[in-house]
Amino acid sequence: MTSSLLFNITTLLYLASMLAFFAAIVNRTKLFFGAAGSYIAFGGLLLQTIAIGLRWKESYTLGIGHAPLSNLYESVVFFSWTIVLIYGILDLKYRYRVIGAFVMPFALLGMAWAQLGMKSGIEPLVPALQSNWLLYHVITCFLGYAAFAVACGISIMYLIREKHDKVAQANEQSIVATFPPSRVLDDLNYKSIMIGFPLLTLGIVTGAAWANYAWGTYWSWDPKETWSLIVWFIYAAFLHARITRGWAGRRAAWLSIIGFAATIFCYLGVNLLLSGLHSYGG
Repeated sequence: MTSSLLFNITTLLYLASMLAFFAAIVNRTKLFFGAAGSYIAFGGLLLQTIAIGLRWKESYTLGIGHAPLSNLYESVVFFSWTIVLIYGILDLKYRYRVIGAFVMPFALLGMAWAQLGMKSGIEPLVPALQSNWLLYHVITCFLGYAAFAVACGISIMYLIREKHDKVAQANEQSIVATFPPSRVLDDLNYKSIMIGFPLLTLGIVTGAAWANYAWGTYWSWDPKETWSLIVWFIYAAFLHARITRGWAGRRAAWLSIIGFAATIFCYLGVNLLLSGLHSYGG
């Protein structure tokens, strides 16, 4: 069995998980769908973990021997894995499974794009990537990105729930009424960003150390570095406004969504649209 086959099965499992979560929203009286969505997502996460390990082994079999984090295909697959991991942690702790309906689409989109639209071959590392800093930098950054993806999904839920509460306070039978209360979603948005921000910070620090190792300078204002700093400032502003000025609710949700849009541009837009030291990521 190859890693590619396992990744394809994982994609199907994430699709099934997303559909189960959608069914949980529509059939609010049947708790089975929510539980099924979570269990299928966890099954996909386990299978994807095995597939990542198998791809790592395949690279050694080919005589290349590196962690599967070196190109766009591998990074998108890993990004999807981290999104489900962060969602799983929140699900196990808080049990608001309906959130999966707004988070699993991110993971599914990443896996579907990787499997259907990208070259998946295992290739030798370019010289700049031949360092143990690759693992430290990529893992911390993508865990941070994943937490921001979860926060974005929760923020979208918050905006929908808030609008529902304003115009349909008495309609407790609507689909939106299955969402967690607005205050809970607002708190989960904050907690997700509190997970992601330190990880992003650590990712930037390890990236600077890696840059010094590879290029002889800690910071060169490469487009990737500049956009990483922009993303960092957005979420730093979010936390500062939350802690010192009590920012919450709609403003916090929109800032979370804007922050994730900037994160996606930092991750994909810079690699695919701009030229710089990180262009090899495309």
